[in-house]
Amino acid sequence: MKARGFTLVELLVAIAVLAIVAVLGWRGLDGIIRSRESLSSQMEQTRGMQLAFAQMESDFVHLAPQADLNNRPNLLADTDRLTIVREVFAENDATRLQVVSYRVRDGVLTRRESASTRDLVQLDALWQAALNDTDPAPSVTLQAGVSGMALRLWKNDGWRSTTSGAAQQQTPVTVTPPLALPVNNPNVPTGLEVALQLQGQETAMIKIFLLGAI
Repeated sequence: MKARGFTLVELLVAIAVLAIVAVLGWRGLDGIIRSRESLSSQMEQTRGMQLAFAQMESDFVHLAPQADLNNRPNLLADTDRLTIVREVFAENDATRLQVVSYRVRDGVLTRRESASTRDLVQLDALWQAALNDTDPAPSVTLQAGVSGMALRLWKNDGWRSTTSGAAQQQTPVTVTPPLALPVNNPNVPTGLEVALQLQGQETAMIKIFLLGAI
């Protein structure tokens, strides 16, 4: 008997089946690649946020005591903005003061630190420049893709939300040192909650910092 070959219809059916299998396989592989890219992006964002929180932790550890500032403010928590005065230590040199500001603008979390000083009058000028965004020091990008930063202070055994700083950002700020507050005063904040919201994420990443008696 002569060997029977494949008919044209059978070849077309086989090709169609192979094409379907190839498409299904490609879609599965494409889904795996997309999931991997998404997971890698989320891990990179999480790592960036952890580094940002670690930098904040380092700054708060060296937060300048209000008593050393002659009762000047050492922390301002506002919407999408955080400004503090920290101590700077250098080998064989006296402790100096520095204004550090964190800000979220156009989806980017940045950190800027002023020049260090031992003069409180100069510190007032650096504080003013930080609040009015006129500090010539360059800012460092900590994390992109941040849609907002929410801040709360722990006062009198409860969390207190900060007020909007829109008006403050648009107009010059006059620095007026507040009256001294006793260390055990319940209105003195002893904790700060920072919530950073990433774009495309449903929940924010939250970190709580102990401030001590400030």
